Amino acid sequence: MTPIEFDGSPAPTLGVEWEFALTDKVTGDLSNSAAALFAAVAERHPERAGKIHKELLRNTVELVTGVCRTTGEAVADLTDTLGVVRVLTEELGVDLYGAGTHPFAEYSTQLLTEGHRYAELIERTQWWGRQMLIWGVHVHVGISHRDKVLPILDSLLNYYPHLLALSASSPMWAGQDTGYASNRAMMFQQLPTAGLPFQFRTWEEFEGFVADQKTTGIIDHLNEIRWDIRPSPHLGTIEVRVCDGMTNVAELQSVVALIHCLLVDLDRRFTAGETLPTMAPWLVQENKWRAARYGLDAIVILDGNCREELVTDDLHRLLEQLQPVARDLDCVDELAGIENIITGGASYQRQRKVYRETHSMRDVVASVVAELDVPANS
Repeated sequence: MTPIEFDGSPAPTLGVEWEFALTDKVTGDLSNSAAALFAAVAERHPERAGKIHKELLRNTVELVTGVCRTTGEAVADLTDTLGVVRVLTEELGVDLYGAGTHPFAEYSTQLLTEGHRYAELIERTQWWGRQMLIWGVHVHVGISHRDKVLPILDSLLNYYPHLLALSASSPMWAGQDTGYASNRAMMFQQLPTAGLPFQFRTWEEFEGFVADQKTTGIIDHLNEIRWDIRPSPHLGTIEVRVCDGMTNVAELQSVVALIHCLLVDLDRRFTAGETLPTMAPWLVQENKWRAARYGLDAIVILDGNCREELVTDDLHRLLEQLQPVARDLDCVDELAGIENIITGGASYQRQRKVYRETHSMRDVVASVVAELDVPANS
């Protein structure tokens, strides 16, 4: 069994990846124009190439930060790149669409990004792989030592429904309201190495799992484990991939701040000798489903004793608990924005409201696109 080295981060650094769909300005449908966008970036902004990434489909672009110290720094990095990309997309006649799914696009018209890895994924996963018209936000937080990673990851699963409910932005699929706040969460877990992580007691157990995956040909590389929360050993981080695509900077920065604070809080408590609270896998799984189904109206399971509470009520208490950490991480204002999501509603609720008023999926797309202009301090 080959050891997996964890290149620990000396500080709780932050990195954010923000996925966008490209939509046609006239029709609102998905546009397979990513190749033209990347060609324009290479020609006119080659210095940005490392922060604008390809994804599985040619309708998608991912913006990534460098290694940042604070939420404010990460958001400034993203918005700087976003400004460059939006000039180019305007010229191409497409918009950036930040929700977790598109309300009416057909998977059969989408083109695969060139590359052996993507082709192999579709060859293996077939119908489910071709269905992956989904977009999310991934947040990396630096962890100093591998022995902290799995206990922190296990305990962070207790807050899975909180993060999904706040970010849920994918209620519609193939022209229908699915009844779910996050259909993306339900779709993505159909891939063979995606979904909730297994809960390991030791790093050696994790290494054994990875060895089994490679021996049996399930994966060739560690990054093909696509869990909703996963270790990223080569970066020295825990990567949180729970969240649906975010439709505006204001909500993005609040959820990023919450993730940063949660991980640092758990890190500090573990370092101080606390046994971090965890829940059985079947309770974690139920919480994921409840948040995906009901969003901010989910009644979530709080602990191993099966106490339950409305997710927004637990969020109020959690925000108070995290205030000292937020001060240390210089994200008090960003974290406070979580209250705006709780009181004003999440993206899935706004999308449904637009559809109730207009009966137009095209208007839903336009409303999501327009949100990208919402000021970060709104």
